[in-house]
Amino acid sequence: MTKATLEELEAAQEIVYRHMKPTPELHWPLLSERAGCEVWVKHENHTPIGAFKVRGGLVFLEDFAKRRNGAPGIVSATRGNHGQSLAYACGRAGVPLTILIPYGNNPEKNAAMRALGAEIIEHGSDFQEAREYSETLAGERGLHMIGPFHPLLMRGVGTYSLEFLRACADLDTVYVSIGMGSGICGMISARDALGLKTRIVGVVAENAPAYALSFEKKDAISTNSADTIADGLACRVPDPAALEILLAGADRVVQVSETEIRDAIRAYFVDTHNVAEGASAAALAGLLKEKAALRGRKAGVIHSGGNIDAALLAGIL
Repeated sequence: MTKATLEELEAAQEIVYRHMKPTPELHWPLLSERAGCEVWVKHENHTPIGAFKVRGGLVFLEDFAKRRNGAPGIVSATRGNHGQSLAYACGRAGVPLTILIPYGNNPEKNAAMRALGAEIIEHGSDFQEAREYSETLAGERGLHMIGPFHPLLMRGVGTYSLEFLRACADLDTVYVSIGMGSGICGMISARDALGLKTRIVGVVAENAPAYALSFEKKDAISTNSADTIADGLACRVPDPAALEILLAGADRVVQVSETEIRDAIRAYFVDTHNVAEGASAAALAGLLKEKAALRGRKAGVIHSGGNIDAALLAGIL
């Protein structure tokens, strides 16, 4: 798969801005003091669903509504934010949505998807099993199946990177969490489209290292489990198309522990009074893990979402 071009990202931006405003880029002195460098945060927790994914859903539905080809609706699988994104966009386009989630999924994300109009079906012990069943259901019901990585999703979420890098063109390094890859691939696309030299670092959980292992081996490596509090990073099987872009454009992929993710959730709350879910905090954890190498530099981090379970947050704080 090829990266998104500047023309494609700007076209996606026009669609996104019909539904939401650009999110802020903020410099937080306390966070910078903690990191030992100048830190800028792109606040994708300030979207209509509290996460960056909404941008991709809006761009995908704009296209789907034009070429529906008789499909009665859409089906997909999620741990939460991808599903909320599709539900938000489907609601505005009048398209029925069925979402597969694994048993034990975040109850607050489930409630948010239902409130946005999605039909929720529980299946499997993790995201991968839910995703595989969504393909089966698509065949049984004649639904259009959309996975978590798709060119239109990448273009949509890539619009946050276009905003960020145009506002902060002199960033030395940007840290981006990797779930299934749309966010970091959008960042690589925007960086290259703007002709910048910013280094892009992917971050995964040590307990869900598929993309880190794949980046190291330069080939898709699956894992047997992905048990992490960062549910948005709970990937066992990397997407080959995302990996291709990642290998060509990322500087490295960092692994962070569950303790480091928890510490980063606390850091966001204490230093910025923003709530971060585990998948978002992982990017900050990666930056803090490499703070020694960033001293005196200007770094960026993507706060990709704030949709954390209240009980989990309370325990961490």
